[in-house]
Amino acid sequence: MQSNPEFMQQAIALATENVVSGRGGPFGAVVVKDGKVIATGVNLVTALNDPTAHAEVTAIRNACQLLETFELDGCDVYTSCEPCPMCLAAIYWSRCRAIYYGNTAADAANVGFDDSFLYVEMKKPLSERAIPIEQMLPDEARASFAAWRDAGTKVVY
Repeated sequence: MQSNPEFMQQAIALATENVVSGRGGPFGAVVVKDGKVIATGVNLVTALNDPTAHAEVTAIRNACQLLETFELDGCDVYTSCEPCPMCLAAIYWSRCRAIYYGNTAADAANVGFDDSFLYVEMKKPLSERAIPIEQMLPDEARASFAAWRDAGTKVVY
């Protein structure tokens, strides 16, 4: 596993073109497998009215669709900016091998994309978070897990 500046240059170019074209924010990502770009993504939050349509998530969705799998073992993500908490979680859930980034979270904050609130919020106890969060109907909810536990058709992930 070794980084390749050409892939980072492509992620940066995608981010810049996304802004210049008026489609979205300054973020681009590529997913690489076996030394080849298999998928790309750009920030489409405002274009799609989808707060989850960050470049990394978009690239992961595209790569998974292409490979017809929900795991990206052996894949590397090159992203124009250090992943936000959501994107970092998505990369981990997809089981990518490595992450390479251009701008830092501090660089993003300097142009209006400040994720520091999320990092702080995640460390707080549930009762102290900004958005109220309350458990409801846990006994009833466990029925879904029991169904999963007993399902003969489940795919473990």
